[in-house]
Amino acid sequence: MKKIKITLFLLCLLFLLPIQAFADMVEGDMIVTLGENLTEEQKNMLLAEMNAPKDVEVITVSNKEEHQYLGNYISKSLIGTKAISSSAITVAKKGSGLEVKTKNINWVTDEMYINALITAGVKDAKIYITAPVSVSGTAALTGIIKAYEISADTTIPEDVKQAANEEMVQTAQLGESVGNENAAALIAKIKEEIAKNPPKTDEDLRAIIERAAKDLGISLTDQQMQSLIDLFNKIKDLDIDWNQVSDQLNKAKDKISKFLESEEGQGFLEKLKDFFVSLIDAIKSFFSK
Repeated sequence: MKKIKITLFLLCLLFLLPIQAFADMVEGDMIVTLGENLTEEQKNMLLAEMNAPKDVEVITVSNKEEHQYLGNYISKSLIGTKAISSSAITVAKKGSGLEVKTKNINWVTDEMYINALITAGVKDAKIYITAPVSVSGTAALTGIIKAYEISADTTIPEDVKQAANEEMVQTAQLGESVGNENAAALIAKIKEEIAKNPPKTDEDLRAIIERAAKDLGISLTDQQMQSLIDLFNKIKDLDIDWNQVSDQLNKAKDKISKFLESEEGQGFLEKLKDFFVSLIDAIKSFFSK
């Protein structure tokens, strides 16, 4: 799985941040994270790419921190020995939801980041993730979560952060067999259903996953099914605000791939089609007179 060979950088990027410096962040304020193994030329290039202001707060993260915060989910050999991934986290308007854009990220998709960040309780932020060369992108999540904690002056429980990281990795792995768009859409659909009708047993959870997979035309192996059951059993038992999860998913639906192929999306398209049929009939009727 060479493709997954990572510069797991952002995973830990802000764990040493001086909290006081960001306690009063407002809409439009930015935090930038840079890997310590970037050259000065690469740092300047990425800062320019991010449109970072000259006085932006910059946080440096080490490869040691990457291993510390992602070692439970990916082998050490895949984490690598250099920290080069970078990100810009900008405070967005209240109620606007999440927006993620990436460059040179080859394994984790924008939708996967959004899904995992929603699980972690992150909201109302614009996030840009980049690197000077192509990397997997798994290093980004934990650091971004920490940056959000500082910018929003809040604390996300450690077990929730860990679950979000596990979700991201598992979704990316699932994407290798069912497609990235399918994997991200499936995770979003399962979470949406859990928010509406919390499962009480493994059988309930299995039924939710099976329905979501069927709606999206996805075939899961027994191992994939069990992995999803284990993941969501962990997630549903955490101290997560499921109303917020549902709200953020609704805001992100135009960003989550395959929405228009879901049951709800198909309903929307059907209504749109009916509208145009009615419009055409009305025009025909008008000219026939």
